[in-house]
Amino acid sequence: MSTPTTGRILAIDYGHKRVGLAITDPLQLIASPLDTIHSQDLVKFVLDHHRREPLAAVVVGMPRTLLNEPTDSTSAVVGLLRRLRRELPELAIHEIDERFTSRLAKQAMLAGGLGRKARQDKATVDKVSAALILQSFLESPLR
Repeated sequence: MSTPTTGRILAIDYGHKRVGLAITDPLQLIASPLDTIHSQDLVKFVLDHHRREPLAAVVVGMPRTLLNEPTDSTSAVVGLLRRLRRELPELAIHEIDERFTSRLAKQAMLAGGLGRKARQDKATVDKVSAALILQSFLESPLR
């Protein structure tokens, strides 16, 4: 399913406790960190956000090991994808490889001049990881 060219795209970096979120501008040019929420609140957050401001698509980071095998989070993400597709059938729901995003997020935060304390804040890392997932999707030819 292709992504409509107008409207924001929401990205999800799923974790068992915390979920990092990022969103594009309306023209889908720039990915920006949005928020970090508890994983139990995720589906409600997405549904509420889509009602307030219709999304063009949702991108979910798919966790895999370096050997491209499932991680302990993969089955939860597959369940999340299933639920989002059921709850939002009109919306394109994409999955994208999220390997290395946490490491890249920490490197980007360091390059951006954030102090050690900010770089160690897992909520900030999760938001930046979601932004990297989203930027990767925006640059993808599969879009």
